[in-house]
Amino acid sequence: MHPAISTVLTRVAARDECDRTALPPLYEVVDPGALTAVIESDAAVTVRFAYAGYRVVIDTEPLEVEVIDEER
Repeated sequence: MHPAISTVLTRVAARDECDRTALPPLYEVVDPGALTAVIESDAAVTVRFAYAGYRVVIDTEPLEVEVIDEER
């Protein structure tokens, strides 16, 4: 698992005050393999998706992960 994906799961679990294993499967909203391929590509990209009531933003230049409440 790419560190950025792990960070997403860790941050969402922390916000929900639960264990990562209690979260819904990430593959229900995004293909983790495709997400890893995009993150590891040489392109400067920003990936956004909704997951477990949050908006997730992953920037690759530099690599940053942001988890935002969907209400914002």
